[in-house]
Amino acid sequence: MSLRLIWPLPALLTWAAAWALFIGLSRVGAVPAWLALVLATALGVCGALFGGTRWRTVFIAIGFPLSLLASGAAAGVPAWVWLFPLAAVLALYPVHAWRDAPVFPTPRGALGGLPALVPLPPGAQAVDAGCGLGDGLRELHAAYPAARLVGLEWSWPLTLLCRLRCRWLGVPAAVRRADIWREDWSAYDLVYLFQRPESMPRAMAKAATELKPGAWLASLEFEAAGVKPTAVAQCPDGRPVWLYRAPWR
Repeated sequence: MSLRLIWPLPALLTWAAAWALFIGLSRVGAVPAWLALVLATALGVCGALFGGTRWRTVFIAIGFPLSLLASGAAAGVPAWVWLFPLAAVLALYPVHAWRDAPVFPTPRGALGGLPALVPLPPGAQAVDAGCGLGDGLRELHAAYPAARLVGLEWSWPLTLLCRLRCRWLGVPAAVRRADIWREDWSAYDLVYLFQRPESMPRAMAKAATELKPGAWLASLEFEAAGVKPTAVAQCPDGRPVWLYRAPWR
């Protein structure tokens, strides 16, 4: 199941929920203001996972603590507690990964046309490099139910949530916290990416060096400049999936 809301509904609902939790906890005498802030901010970070893009995610995550600060309702909160919202955002989006693609889900049915163009034998290894919450792994499993799937994600909260979500969706994938740029791609028969135009040259250079002959790289939406695709699949929403088979020059 995929929850999709029209922007800015994810932000408004998340902030409303965070404020409701903060006010509710603050009225319970046994709960200190700093703990109410921490728990409400944590709820906001969880809601931020539905932001869709990196900046929307950050915007949602910091919205509640900033509004609380501006309102003056946090007068009793110790100064050190304000480090928690910053730490939560950095955990969700580490500085190391800021150059990569934002969390943006692979749409339903996006990879349905791949098996006709990229036939993989049973037991082949496919990796979603930058798997986020696991939408790409879900689509890879639907396209290649007999493949061995691996998900790589640098953000540890997203890694944990992806593992839980894959288990809930019944997707048999080994999800690991890893740097996709340092991970060796030579063992994979298919590398799936949903990056951004700025990172595609780096991805293609890595794939050209590491992919074994006959292995494939699939890129949703963004084409590699200067490299002729082997084939192009089409998503139901009209976006292309660019397919490249190693070796290429």
